[in-house]
Amino acid sequence: MINVLEIQAPTVEWMPLLPLLLVFGGAVVGVLFEAFAPRSTRYVLQTGLSILVLLGAGAAVLFQMADLEPQTIAMGLLSHDGPTLIFWSLLILFSLGGVALFAERGVGDGQSAFASSASAVPGSPLEREAVRLRREHTEVFPLLLFSLLGMMLFASANDLITLFVALEVMSLPLYLLSAMARRRRLLSQEAGLKYFLLGSLASGFFLYGIAMLYGYSGGLTLTDVAAAIDAGADNYWLLLLGLVLLAVGLLFKMGAVPFHSWVPDVYMGAPTPVTGFMAIATKTAAIAALMRVFYVGLGGASWDWQPLLAVIAIVSMILGAVVGLSQNDLKRLLAYSAITHAGFLLVGIVGAVEPGEGVTVSSVGAVAFYLLTYGVATLGAFGLLLTVRRSGGEANGIVAWRGLGKTNPVVAAVMTLFFLSFAGIPLTAGFVGKLAVFSSAFQGGFGWLVLVAVILSVVAAFFYLKIVVAMWFQDAEDDSDTVVVTPSLWTWTVVLVGVLATIVLGLLPGGMIELMNNFSEFIR
Repeated sequence: MINVLEIQAPTVEWMPLLPLLLVFGGAVVGVLFEAFAPRSTRYVLQTGLSILVLLGAGAAVLFQMADLEPQTIAMGLLSHDGPTLIFWSLLILFSLGGVALFAERGVGDGQSAFASSASAVPGSPLEREAVRLRREHTEVFPLLLFSLLGMMLFASANDLITLFVALEVMSLPLYLLSAMARRRRLLSQEAGLKYFLLGSLASGFFLYGIAMLYGYSGGLTLTDVAAAIDAGADNYWLLLLGLVLLAVGLLFKMGAVPFHSWVPDVYMGAPTPVTGFMAIATKTAAIAALMRVFYVGLGGASWDWQPLLAVIAIVSMILGAVVGLSQNDLKRLLAYSAITHAGFLLVGIVGAVEPGEGVTVSSVGAVAFYLLTYGVATLGAFGLLLTVRRSGGEANGIVAWRGLGKTNPVVAAVMTLFFLSFAGIPLTAGFVGKLAVFSSAFQGGFGWLVLVAVILSVVAAFFYLKIVVAMWFQDAEDDSDTVVVTPSLWTWTVVLVGVLATIVLGLLPGGMIELMNNFSEFIR
């Protein structure tokens, strides 16, 4: 018989959990707003609530960075260390940009990018009635917050079951958001369904990988797995099988080859604000989790996973760069750009360089800086996609962007800056980001991989320059009805922050890289 007096209450460290609690509480309150607030007030309430919650969570993270004591929290389920706070900061920053794009109402006919009635059949009387009444689809804001909660848990999970739960909490809202575009509804619904089906399959592989690692180590925490490797536990094939299956789920969320097939279709079909948010936030969470799992839990098996990730990095860079050259739709082009950047990020991860004496930049610091530079440019680029329109909708075809440098040089110049940063041209933040990840890989003994990445970086630059040439050196079609619409302050804020960050981080990156290096050591 169990003695009730011997059962101890669980210990929960509330202050380290404050950013997570704020995001979760904001999402729950947002759901209550949808249930009880008048429809006419929901847009203001949801945007205001989301901004306040994210600012509060960001302030809590900065406060914790000032007095960090690395530890495992919530009974060992989560890690509260330097990388956790760095990736939480990035996720909150990108979510702020996502909320701003979600809140945009100044382009087109003044409505949002989301369907007025997502549950209605496209073209049905019910949908036409919802459009006529100009109903706002404001539940997208709590969905974003729930997804952010999953991402933050994913980036800090020290337990494999917690990692799986976080993966689902992160993914399910994104499946819904991808299918909620106001225009091209069928394409959007197809994107959401494809993302859901392939994501569910990847989650199955991920869960099976957890079972294999549990069978190998007899525990569910990353520390248990690391201890089993150090002790030379039997059935090493279980470790290898678990490693590969776990990598499938993580690399799927990164959009790396060969788990990339969902990326172009979902990027193209999802509402542009969702694509912008998903393009960087999902990648950040997946990379944070991948680095924690492989560095902390599977660090003793690095000779097994480093060659695997190196090959995937090369294949991702090749496919993204080559196939991207043939794309004539900007959203699909940016999708293949994301696949290429997943490869560049894996180059930095493969080096597995720990912070220490003689280390110029650690792998965690380099990858985090790269994500920052790529993220601000990505959100800015997708923000500009909202402003260029044709026949009442977004003009994503490259043909529509021809001659834009003559008709609207400001938009063309800003988009050029973002594309030059993607390409890694010197004096932009993207150049410093690539230099950082290449340096960490070189220090880790993968100079040959860096050489391949540099060559493919030159190849990838051509499809960015193709857009630049179209904007500045080609004339628009005679019958072109392309117009540039002035967006609201929401989108301009995202674009302006992206421009400033791309320039400043390209010219003065030292302070930010040093900060990320100082918070790049995982707790073990």
